[in-house]
Amino acid sequence: MVVQELAYSGDLDVVRELQELKALLKKKNIVIGIVESLDGITHVIKVVCDDEGDNEKNYTRINLYISNILYNIVIQEYKEKEMFQFLTDTYFFLKQEEILEVEEKIMNVLLLGGMPKDNIFIYCSNKVNTIIEKIKGCIEENKKININGFITFRMRELREDIEQVIDKVVEKYMVEKEYKEFIGLLKYFVDIQESKIEEVNLIVQPLGGYIINDGYGEDIFSLFLKDLTECKLGVDANIEDILISGLITNAPNHIIIHNKQECANKEFIDTILSVFGSRVTICDGCELCTSIIIK
Repeated sequence: MVVQELAYSGDLDVVRELQELKALLKKKNIVIGIVESLDGITHVIKVVCDDEGDNEKNYTRINLYISNILYNIVIQEYKEKEMFQFLTDTYFFLKQEEILEVEEKIMNVLLLGGMPKDNIFIYCSNKVNTIIEKIKGCIEENKKININGFITFRMRELREDIEQVIDKVVEKYMVEKEYKEFIGLLKYFVDIQESKIEEVNLIVQPLGGYIINDGYGEDIFSLFLKDLTECKLGVDANIEDILISGLITNAPNHIIIHNKQECANKEFIDTILSVFGSRVTICDGCELCTSIIIK
């Protein structure tokens, strides 16, 4: 039985994709056939499946895989013909090298090739699934699909979802870019000033909170609080803000972080590592760590 008939002209690599699909489905005990023919300059491919087994379930699965193939074609087509123009028109403040960098990130997300699993990842994944479901709905209604025509007439419907994903990726890129620039400024400030403290021990407590001592074991948190009045931090600053500010103001030559694994605020530790670089040592267990845990 013919599950789907696909027609296309040009350089689309549909046959290779379908052959890979055939091999994949074979591992799932679903056997399909690929029948190729040529009608003038138009390639016609029929995807056929036997009538044995759970037909409805098999056809649904096959259509889903074909939808993913068409999705990849749509995304590549958008990238080649529209993405750069959309980025330059919408995000005109980005430099060309930044556009090329963000374009790569966008493609990774659109093709689900890699992205930290945060809220933006979830949003983009849902959008990708929405696009694939729209494509699936179309091929379930039409057993014959001309891929070139599909791209021409359906792209308008899919473009909005694609560009919403792009907006989210660029938004994340800009936040990360601003963060890197901010970290760079802090690092420069630390590098050019004279160190006021030789060594600082930052001890993360198992149940939350921090102890901050100098190399002689003296608590210097009160010193950091005093420094707070000399910077722009408000009175509602949290403890991590106070510690970061105090470290930057005093620019210690050596920072030892104890019990790093107990810290719930990963960004706090990452900021210290980014700003102070080789000045930071992560302690993997010492008497100080043990004594703090016992307390």
